[in-house]
Amino acid sequence: MEGENIIITGANRGIGKELVKVFAEAGANIWACMRKENEDFVSWKSELEQKHNVWIKTVCFDITDSESFDIGIKSILDENIKIDVLINNAGISTVKLLNKSKLEEVKALFNINYFSMLNMIQKISKKMVRQKSGVIINMGSIAGIEPQPGKIAYGSSKAAVLFMTQCLAKELGPLGIRVNAIAPGPIETEMIQQYNTEQLKQLSVESSLRRLGKTEEIAQVALFLASERASYINGAIIKVDGGR
Repeated sequence: MEGENIIITGANRGIGKELVKVFAEAGANIWACMRKENEDFVSWKSELEQKHNVWIKTVCFDITDSESFDIGIKSILDENIKIDVLINNAGISTVKLLNKSKLEEVKALFNINYFSMLNMIQKISKKMVRQKSGVIINMGSIAGIEPQPGKIAYGSSKAAVLFMTQCLAKELGPLGIRVNAIAPGPIETEMIQQYNTEQLKQLSVESSLRRLGKTEEIAQVALFLASERASYINGAIIKVDGGR
């Protein structure tokens, strides 16, 4: 990936931060998109830049605010350099039964997990079409494949992401753009802190490997999908769940 330019959303923590690390190690330049930057991230990214001789530019915007979003994306496009890969990682998770869910909360979750991603793809893919090349990787979830109680909002939003991925692969593939999705199982991130000890133990048991996944194990799959080693993979949904 040396010298390639990558956009990563939700880049300041969890899987997103690991994506920044793994792609920097592979020699890629990165636009790290997030709502707010903190001093720890600034220091951390500076070390990566120096160590791997890449640039990592923080682009701060709110993906749910159209004006903020447009300003952030414009700052990237105005650089007028090639965009090789877009990784749509930003998202939120929730576990709530239907009778305890408010419709407004479901709409807000869809806005972040689905519509913001679609908006990002619409804007960045136009440039990729002009380039006649590009890779788009969408972060889905096993929740979008396996129905579970309490996942009606989150699971439905991720199911929409997975279906969107396969539709876009059909649309953009003939134009030289590959579109794939990763569907992680339970991964050791801040998101998983919504579960108690017993629930975490159960999630581990449900995996054939009897453990939770690590952020690096997701990032390495993304690195493969972004590379030329995956040049004939398009419209795929890759489950990374330890064999549930």
